[in-house]
Parts: sequence; C-alpha cells; structure tokens
Amino acid sequence: MEDTIEQRTEAWLQARCGKITASRFAEVMAVSARTGKPLQAREDYMLTLAAERTSGIPKQSISSKSLAWGTDLEAHAREAYEIETGNIVTESGFVLHPTHDCIGASSDGWIGDDGLIEIKCPHDEKVHIRTWLYGMPEDHIAQVQGNMLVTGRQWADFISYDPRAGQPFRLYVQRIPRDDDYINNKLLPGLLQFEAELQAMVETLRRKAA
Repeated sequence: MEDTIEQRTEAWLQARCGKITASRFAEVMAVSARTGKPLQAREDYMLTLAAERTSGIPKQSISSKSLAWGTDLEAHAREAYEIETGNIVTESGFVLHPTHDCIGASSDGWIGDDGLIEIKCPHDEKVHIRTWLYGMPEDHIAQVQGNMLVTGRQWADFISYDPRAGQPFRLYVQRIPRDDDYINNKLLPGLLQFEAELQAMVETLRRKAA
C-alpha cells in the first residue's frame, strides 16, 4: 500500500510510527561478527518502536550536521542522476509491505515500473571515495534490498553524491539487482523474528501497566 505523503513531514512521521522501516533494517539485522549475537543497536531500535506503539507518537528524527548535509543535497543528487543516466525519477511516498504491514519503506524515488533509487550523500569525503573504489558499502544492503522487498521492484540504482569531489567523481551509480535468496531466506525471516519479539515486548509493557 503506497501513501503519497511528502517525506519528512509530520504526517509522514505519523504514517511510519511503530513500523519497521527500511532505513533501519540494518539495525534489525545487526549481529556481532564474532559471536553471531544481536548488537545493542537492535534492542535500542526495538525499544524505540515499543515506545511508539504504546504511545502512538512517532519519535522525532534526530538532526545532525551529517543528516542535514544529506537531506540538503538529495535533490541535487537526484538531478545529477537524471542528467547522467537519462532516467526520470518520480517521487515515492511511504509504502507498506502488501502482506506484512508492520514493514514499510520510503525509497528516494521510482524509475519506471521496476526500478528505484537510494541516495547517499556522505558528509565524510572518505566514504564517497571508498564507495568509488569498492562499491556500495555492505551496511546499505539491508536497506536497498529491503526497499525491493517492500515494493516488489526488481532493481535499485544506488547513488553516492558528493559535490566536493572532482567533476568525474561527484556522482557514483551502481545498479543493484533484486536478491531473492537474501530477501526470502535472511532479510524477511529476520524482520519477522524482530516483529515477534517486538510484539512480545509491547504485550509485556501493557501487562505490567494493567
């Protein structure tokens, strides 16, 4: 189900309230490389969602210099991408998974009927240069594949944009195909397990308050 509410507005925050969203899928899937146990980021996100579900009030996004940088540059990155590729980007709203409405995503735009884009404008120049050298960072896999999981789309163009870079290197674009093996056998089971634990946490809170 798609909602065309403008992103980052109060209405958009409310639509996402209590939902597991693609921008946080990496935290849901975060486990220690050494022990295989969930990292603290996973519990912290679960606690945030439990607070949202029990209050009905969305947690306000934390503003920071790096986040403001990325938000301010997003439109410029989108325009540079359209000029470079010839693809026309249409804006997308908040989308819920057609079966599991606890899961949602707000991609950075649609390309035709099958594609989408995910834009990153890193504040740290090293991140952008590293992306040019080695490709999309692994910590974005869950979000990018998660957008495809939710929307059913078949590919994503991952974009890294830094206007401070030399002219040939300002825009990086990498086509990421849908990985059904990862989506069906790792990502979706991990998200549903997280949802089950979150529901149990909320039930415990309500029982204690009764």
